[in-house]
Amino acid sequence: MADSPSEIQTENAIQNKTFLGNIRRWFLAGILLSAPVFLTTYITWIAIDLIDTQVVNLLPKELVVLITSWVPGFGIVPGYGIIIGFVFITFIGALTTGFLGRWIVHLGERVMNSMPVVRTIYGSSKQILETVVASQSDAFREAVVLEYPRKGTYVIGFVTGVARGEIKEKIEKEIVNVFVPTTPNPTSGFLLLCPKDELVYLDMAVEDAIKLVVSAGIVTPSISKKKNQKKQISNKSK
Repeated sequence: MADSPSEIQTENAIQNKTFLGNIRRWFLAGILLSAPVFLTTYITWIAIDLIDTQVVNLLPKELVVLITSWVPGFGIVPGYGIIIGFVFITFIGALTTGFLGRWIVHLGERVMNSMPVVRTIYGSSKQILETVVASQSDAFREAVVLEYPRKGTYVIGFVTGVARGEIKEKIEKEIVNVFVPTTPNPTSGFLLLCPKDELVYLDMAVEDAIKLVVSAGIVTPSISKKKNQKKQISNKSK
């Protein structure tokens, strides 16, 4: 028995709806897959181009002409600015390991420290860089959750160290320096001096915690299976 026209129309409508639903699902899947790749490539390209432009502007014209004659494609192939910057910084580092280099650095620091405004900027930036680069530093190696700005609400913070000096002497509790970043710009935020026993230390990596902050909570890292298994084993042993 042949299908009636109404049944055929209903079947066609269902097929069209299914087809459009598949198209929509495939399109969203394509966006989720391609958008991060394109965005990362675009930002990386802009950063490399900016560095290349700044490096060329800093170099003398005679040196640019000389390098162009030695290195084919200089100024055309992207990434040459990063290579020059890496070589220059490495050369400076190698130079400062010698006696003459250390003497020049010491002389430069004396000049910097003699300037009222410059010495504040130089001293602060040097201390921050030494803290971050030092291998024994715990800066931004642990993500924590704490109650802020009022009881019952929580924020994500990053442990930057343990309070020392006058703060440690005048506060009896063990105080930890915690940086609480803002969303979506994590480069700004607040420094909180928190008692260590009031912090909840997270198992997630610092990178995952930063993603959570930057995405305003949209990107939530999953708990690894290994850590779940460890917690289950510890609970069973209890």
